[in-house]
Amino acid sequence: MFYRLGGPATATGRSTQNASIVAGLARFFPEASPVRIPVQLARIPQPGDSTSANFSESTVIEFGTTREVLFTCHAALEFADRVRLRTADGSLDIEAGVVAVQYHPGHTVVAARFSKEVPNWIVKS
Repeated sequence: MFYRLGGPATATGRSTQNASIVAGLARFFPEASPVRIPVQLARIPQPGDSTSANFSESTVIEFGTTREVLFTCHAALEFADRVRLRTADGSLDIEAGVVAVQYHPGHTVVAARFSKEVPNWIVKS
């Protein structure tokens, strides 16, 4: 009895490139847990800010601690920039300051610290 096996095939999977580059930055945040929280990200202009780099884009928080979030974006954020992160349902709507950046072709990996305490946003067991 002979069985005929199917030929070679390919499948498209989700890219893990963004998650892996964020994981590289997450090494510096030992309490960081992997999460996948879609948010709207907006840069908050500061007084005396002469740049026109105000933007808004959708992104996904890939890692989080009780005080920080880590994600990628297309904009070239810089250290000390202020951003607003908001989920679609408004359960998370907070300002944060950029505390670390890594630049990659086409992406900026960002760690941002909340400007105030956000109770129970991430629960560690």
